Amino acid sequence: MLINQWLFKLNRLKFSLITPKSLQWQLTLGIAIFSILGLGSITLWTSWKMQQLLVNSHKHEIEKLADQFSHEVTLYSEMMSVPAAIERVINKISDQNHWIWLRNNQGQVLAESAVFQQATQPGTRAKLLEYTNMPLKPQVSFLNERYWVFCSGPFNLKGENLGKLYLVNDITEEYRIFLSIVYSLIPATIVATIVLVTTIAWYVRRSLQPLQQIDQMAAMISADDLSDYRLHLEQAPDEVSLLATTCNRMLDRLSESWEQQRQFVGNVSHELRTPLTIVHGYIQSTLRRGNNLTPPQREGLEVAANEAERTIRLLQDLLELARADHGNLHFQMESFLIHELILEVVEAAQQVSQNRIHLEQLESQVYVRADRHRLKQVLFNLIDNALKYSEADKPIILTIQLWRKAVHISVRDFGQGIPLQHQARIFERFYRVDEARNRAGGTGLGLSIVKMLIEGMGGRVTVRSKIAEGSVFTVILPDCS
Repeated sequence: MLINQWLFKLNRLKFSLITPKSLQWQLTLGIAIFSILGLGSITLWTSWKMQQLLVNSHKHEIEKLADQFSHEVTLYSEMMSVPAAIERVINKISDQNHWIWLRNNQGQVLAESAVFQQATQPGTRAKLLEYTNMPLKPQVSFLNERYWVFCSGPFNLKGENLGKLYLVNDITEEYRIFLSIVYSLIPATIVATIVLVTTIAWYVRRSLQPLQQIDQMAAMISADDLSDYRLHLEQAPDEVSLLATTCNRMLDRLSESWEQQRQFVGNVSHELRTPLTIVHGYIQSTLRRGNNLTPPQREGLEVAANEAERTIRLLQDLLELARADHGNLHFQMESFLIHELILEVVEAAQQVSQNRIHLEQLESQVYVRADRHRLKQVLFNLIDNALKYSEADKPIILTIQLWRKAVHISVRDFGQGIPLQHQARIFERFYRVDEARNRAGGTGLGLSIVKMLIEGMGGRVTVRSKIAEGSVFTVILPDCS
């Protein structure tokens, strides 16, 4: 249960943190990139379109002025001289923003608008007159810190080429308004992007909450409570609801299969224990009365007796676990002095351990509330485990300490130790660290039974171990003094 709680907390932390590999991060990043590209593209397209509208309007205006100039000069030349007609038309169609001048084929200025002659900005007229590479079609250029639409082309009158006509339109004010609009669009786009990405991240996180519930339930569930957990998701997307339904059906099948397995193990253990006990008793009787047995026969019967006894213990352990799984394991809880029970256990264990059991820090007048018989079984299992996995000349040390209103009963050996990566799993059923433990004769159920019995009495069991230094198994029970 403690491991499940830690897994639950770890999964909550995992969902609260956004990592590059998480689905939340990938969805948020992907949608955010597309949103940024979309908003940026819209902003750029809008800016380009506004610029095109602004420039095209002035381009059409200049082209219209060029056509008007040629037409009116032709009309006025019928009534006056050509230079006078050119001068009259130039002053007629030019204004503060539209400047016109005409050069002959030798590059001399034949005529120019009065507004152009009176240009107040220093150097503007001179730079414009020097700008002789004007395109035939209107084009926007930046000159002397102002924006202009330039256009030039040959000027023909009655089939004769008189020179080159130049038209200039000052669009600085309009272009600056356009730039201010563009510059205002940039921060607006940034703010809109931030708001959009934040909203997307919140929405993605909210949409993934049903998956978080599934993950948290999967972290909490264990084989012992398969039937207690089911997913009930509200307002979840159809795909997630379908996944939850599938998970619930899977849990139903697993729960049913696990229950059948429990019943099978319990039934088989119960049915096999009785005939094996009879076989073991018959072999022991034969060994006691078989005075005429040959050494090979006696050795074979002894091996058979040992294996039968080992199998009986295994079946007994399986029955204990089956009863616990079905809730049929009952405890007779009572308060008693713990040191009296410890002395009984040590006295019984000394007979099979060649006096290797030593008591240290034996607290007296310390009461615990537990099942006396079950606690004795736990201590025997821990001592037997310590004897199996330590050298024959190494002692087994028992200690009793009262700390933080709890009684700590420790069994320490000086054996081979347990690797750190295996310590969290040694209480699992049939789990063994390596083959060396198999040869020691263990079934892989002793520590599972210890954990089951201690937790059933309201306590817990821990292990500390170092390679080549040994292990310390500690049973912790509430103090009832």
